[in-house]
Amino acid sequence: MKNNIIKKIIIGGLLFNGFYGFAQKTTLEVDINKTITKIQPTMFGLFFEDINFAADGGLYAEMIKNRSFEFEKPLMGWEQPNTKRSLLNMQSGVATTIKISENETNQNFCSILVNDPKGYVLINEGFRGMGVKKDAKYNLSLKAANHEGAIKKIIIQFIDKDKKVIGETSIVPSSNEWEYYSAQFTATQTEAKAKLKITFEGTGTIDLDMISLFPEDTWKKQKNGLRADLVQLLYDMKPGFLRFPGGCIVEGRTLSDRYQWKKSVGAVEERRTMMNRWNVEFSHKQTPDYFQSFGLGFYEYFQLSEDIGATPLPILSCGMACQYNTGELAPIEELDPYIKDALDLIEFANGSEETTWGLLRSSMGHPKPFNLKYIGVGNEQWGPDYIERYKIFEKAIKLKYPNIIIVSGSGPSPDGEHFDFGMAELKKLNAQLIDEHYYKNPEWFRENAARYDNYDRKGPKIFAGEYAAQSVSGANPNNRNNWECAFSEAAFITGLERNAEVVNMTSYAPLMAHEEAWQWTPDMIWFNNLEAYGSANYYVQKLFSTNKGTDLLNITKDEKPLTGQNDLYASAVKDINTKEVIVKLVNTAAKAQDITIDLKGGKLASKGSVLLLTSPNLQDENTFAEPKKISPKESAYKLKGENAELNLPAYSVTVLKLKIK
Repeated sequence: MKNNIIKKIIIGGLLFNGFYGFAQKTTLEVDINKTITKIQPTMFGLFFEDINFAADGGLYAEMIKNRSFEFEKPLMGWEQPNTKRSLLNMQSGVATTIKISENETNQNFCSILVNDPKGYVLINEGFRGMGVKKDAKYNLSLKAANHEGAIKKIIIQFIDKDKKVIGETSIVPSSNEWEYYSAQFTATQTEAKAKLKITFEGTGTIDLDMISLFPEDTWKKQKNGLRADLVQLLYDMKPGFLRFPGGCIVEGRTLSDRYQWKKSVGAVEERRTMMNRWNVEFSHKQTPDYFQSFGLGFYEYFQLSEDIGATPLPILSCGMACQYNTGELAPIEELDPYIKDALDLIEFANGSEETTWGLLRSSMGHPKPFNLKYIGVGNEQWGPDYIERYKIFEKAIKLKYPNIIIVSGSGPSPDGEHFDFGMAELKKLNAQLIDEHYYKNPEWFRENAARYDNYDRKGPKIFAGEYAAQSVSGANPNNRNNWECAFSEAAFITGLERNAEVVNMTSYAPLMAHEEAWQWTPDMIWFNNLEAYGSANYYVQKLFSTNKGTDLLNITKDEKPLTGQNDLYASAVKDINTKEVIVKLVNTAAKAQDITIDLKGGKLASKGSVLLLTSPNLQDENTFAEPKKISPKESAYKLKGENAELNLPAYSVTVLKLKIK
């Protein structure tokens, strides 16, 4: 038994070798010619929710916080450094917000009395500062009513953290009546914590509203546009769909503060600002300055979907407030406005200019329909109240729009009584697409790679709508985007892909977070005012999304799928467009492993490629300092014969791509 003799133990008639560290080579079989099912174009997509300052202060490129003085505290975000409320301020001046009750949307404006132009200053702090870049251009606009021509000039300046001017322009307000003015100016240095300083020449009263500032370099240079670097990260994933606007933000803490899409379209200045439901949701990260301007509204979501090549998937309230908050219910007999919102949204997206809502879409700049195919009823509601309401929505939508695919929900968890009840009831209703959510520890993801292997192939299709491995526990502020979470998700995703007959949509959640203003971790993309990077989880999602293929293939070990045996996971697809076989392999072990893939049923070119995502430590993460610490490395691969030989490093995700002759 000594001198490196291999110990052999017979258990139940099976021979096990390698108890002293002799690694077994795993052999996998792939039949290139046998398509199991078609991969849906929507297989890998994006889930967007306005949490973690993802919209205002994030994706939406507006740089002014509280631009129209509509926050609960109307001057929040604005500073008057030389003004004291208890004084007359004769050496400066004072800003006072005035409310016009009959205006239901943009109710407030700011009236500024300048007593001494050398003393009065108005400053906007931005969203944790303003990120400005040297030599970049910025577009400012505002509404002003200059009483009796009192103010001769409005001077607009960027100032850095030391109050030094780093960019300047000016506006001459020429009318007593409300008028729009605009100007462009250039930043003279890069600054992450800039502010916007406004000073005035002249004395007297001027009214201001909708003070807005955008970088010229928005995505596709669009007005009212989006932050280009963030959209680029989304575009690079080649997502199959974009789900919006959430998430729990759809539901609201109460029904009155639910997301109402009709209030997010039309003229930007007429969209009513409201408090974001995440602003004080968590005691660990309260952000009372977190509001929704709805500058990023449903029109912009549809436009973004189109821009990044994604199918739009809007989710609407079903008349149930968040059940983690009030759980307020709209009575069944009062559901009509909610149902009308769903039907009108389909008309907004798909209707001709002869329809009311189609005409609005066209007037906003998009005459062509958005080709909406999916709509979600409720976010992650549960229980009999949800099922009762879902039935009513389904009947009304299918009656008018029979081809629209309706997404239903199985609740907030992938198991338990709420999940079991919801799934049973939705199956009875022959639901088309059921949204399942999973926020679990990394082990759960590795252990559940076979979750869908036994789902009914003739039953409802599955939308894995929200998933993310939690390094500590659910909704814990100490969760990290570490490598163990990312490769554990990769292991689970091989199971989603292997079950493409059942699973038609998948998306990680949440999508993005501001470095200083987040409420929830982990998140797929992190950004500050100047930079953005993809987490290790982002690169896992991107590897699968950009290599999803068109046809699912079988990949087996001893005629069984690889779902964790020897800490290995695998899935395989064929892409008939690029004429490639694509094999995904995940090694969750602490040691490297050798793999042989027997590729049958077709001829393959000898030259291929390997994409490798790996890191030696479970706790490794991408950061602003090292944004691509964990990112794919591509190398050439040479196939010899019909068998592909690979060495899978410890803790790795490998994608092998081979051309079909």
